[in-house]
Amino acid sequence: MKVLVTGSSGHLGEALVRTLRAQGREVVGLDVKPSPFTDLQGSITDAATVRRAMVGVGGVIHAATLHKPHVATHSRQDFVDVNVSGTLNLLEAATDAGVGAFVFTSTTSAFGLAMRPGPGQPAAWIDEDVRAVPKNIYGVTKTAAEDLCQLIQQRSGMGVVVLRISRFFPEIDDDPDTRGAYEDANLKLNELLYRRVDVADGVDAHLRALERAPALGFGRYIVSATTPFSRRDAADLRADAPAVVRRLVPGYAAAYADRGWRMFPSLDRVYDNARARADLGWTPRYDFAYAVEQLAAGEPTISPLARAIGAKGYHEDAFEDGPYPVEC
Repeated sequence: MKVLVTGSSGHLGEALVRTLRAQGREVVGLDVKPSPFTDLQGSITDAATVRRAMVGVGGVIHAATLHKPHVATHSRQDFVDVNVSGTLNLLEAATDAGVGAFVFTSTTSAFGLAMRPGPGQPAAWIDEDVRAVPKNIYGVTKTAAEDLCQLIQQRSGMGVVVLRISRFFPEIDDDPDTRGAYEDANLKLNELLYRRVDVADGVDAHLRALERAPALGFGRYIVSATTPFSRRDAADLRADAPAVVRRLVPGYAAAYADRGWRMFPSLDRVYDNARARADLGWTPRYDFAYAVEQLAAGEPTISPLARAIGAKGYHEDAFEDGPYPVEC
């Protein structure tokens, strides 16, 4: 099956094209930017380009997007054009071409304000039953595109899977207080507990979704590293996260102490990937326990694929006070 990957010059898109090529599968990369992983340069906002890219394609993985780093540098109309109209272009072209499986990369940012527990409240337990409450134009357009995916699936019968993926980027955190308080590797390893996924596991989820889409019809799933926590830990995580982590992953304390690292004192949310594991047959490998074992052994804590891709950045320009400007 020939696979079209949009956003092929980005982090996830490159990872997908690399993996598909390594498997000997026919893949076409589409992106507005040139790269060794982009076969067709053009925008998903151009219907003619999209239809040209769709020729002979049996499956689509739509990873192209404007996302959070672009909120302060692009207009709301830009977000609508790319994230909503671009997705509709792809869905309609895929339907007309008889494509059997379509995977849309969405984001856990769609949950937005639902991830903000009030004072004294337990950490928010985020699964697919939680209603999205977007907090910016990025979240609004991604949820709108998700709804388009469901609508087109109902009308066409094409298998469509939406994956709300958590953080996987290697760039430094956009919050100056957070990045000033923690070494970057410490911060990202902490996030594997509740809000991060290694890009290799993200790729595996997408490829499994592509396989399962025709049988599933429509599905919407959270893609994040498997957490060691359960719902009953939510109150304790908000009050004293290190104590909970010591109980569940006792080896972390010594590995962290050797490096002068710290656990976050409190967690505000936990992403639950149980439904994705069950329905997609997905088993993420690079979780917190794995990373702690690697850390203790002096080995890399991220996948070879993540190391090969490295950091790409989000803009052509550099900014003095962070990886990108943050909308106030």
